Amino acid sequence: MKTDLAIADLVPHSGAMSWLDRVIEADAESLLAEATLRADHLLLRDGQLGAAAGVEYMAQAAAAWAGWQRHAQAGAGGAARIGFLLGTRRYQCSRPAFQVGDVLRVSVRRVFQADNGLGQFECAICIDGAEIARASLNVFGPDDPEAFLNGQTP
Repeated sequence: MKTDLAIADLVPHSGAMSWLDRVIEADAESLLAEATLRADHLLLRDGQLGAAAGVEYMAQAAAAWAGWQRHAQAGAGGAARIGFLLGTRRYQCSRPAFQVGDVLRVSVRRVFQADNGLGQFECAICIDGAEIARASLNVFGPDDPEAFLNGQTP
């Protein structure tokens, strides 16, 4: 299903830390987002962004999926909530860096999500229709992130 929600409505990142440009489509299990690497990117060095940054693009796409789910379930409204990237497995990238001007298509697909907020996503990044990166992400999205950060448990 196509979506017209802005990234700011879905992901709590802002300013230079918000790397996605738009969500192309989303559904109950997956999301496809797009990002163009611009010359003003926070971590850019000599016109390149190290390939390890692909994990952050994937994590932000997983966060966008969670935000899209909140909107789909509750209707319009509700602020984007923070979540936590716990780790990644099998991150593989066929290039050492992303280049200014690259248009990244970032896809995430939920593999599982437990009632306590733990989840796993299979993720990929494509450029010009070719897959250049793939990984599994483990994430945690507590019901009350602020309470969790303050050490309060339900």
